[in-house]
Amino acid sequence: MSTSDRKSKRLAWTLCGVAVAMVGLAYASVPLYDLFCRVTGYGGTTQVASEESDVILDRKMTIDFDANTARDMAWEFKPVKRKMELQVGQTAIAFYEAYNPTDKPITGTATFNVSPQKVGQYFNKIECFCFTEQTLMPGQKIDMPVTFYVDPAIDEDVNAEEVTTITLSYTFFVADKEEESDAVDETAAVGITTSTVN
Repeated sequence: MSTSDRKSKRLAWTLCGVAVAMVGLAYASVPLYDLFCRVTGYGGTTQVASEESDVILDRKMTIDFDANTARDMAWEFKPVKRKMELQVGQTAIAFYEAYNPTDKPITGTATFNVSPQKVGQYFNKIECFCFTEQTLMPGQKIDMPVTFYVDPAIDEDVNAEEVTTITLSYTFFVADKEEESDAVDETAAVGITTSTVN
């Protein structure tokens, strides 16, 4: 084999390696971006907390609650209360109402964010209906809780000094159809208020 053939073969293998690496990075980019958002609060991504804050400040914050559904989601979805005022560091619980007006079970999953986006890193959820999929049977209505607080560390951020209102927004989508039948079989009360609308 000549020197030029060896160089050509080496170049071909190098290019194949680069192509494989690029495909791998493409698949890894979504979970890595999601991890980055969750760690930094980028894009209004909220944080998950295991316990309540042990510091409560005098600073007040108004929380606005927003609810949306995807185009193919038949549920009616809204916050039970539109606004809430609390102290920074104070734990609060809010409820969103979902109703399935159809004649079939529907499993939904919720995406969420807060605005302004720069305060995402300070909005901590302890419990949330958005952590798991939710299944509503035909005619079923449920109140879904979210327990949260605003991290007192926000008070040290000069870029967030002017923030007095935070909007917590959810959008419900229909869950993966293949998972929906399994979720219906596993539907059980998990501490959420449920009722059937006739």
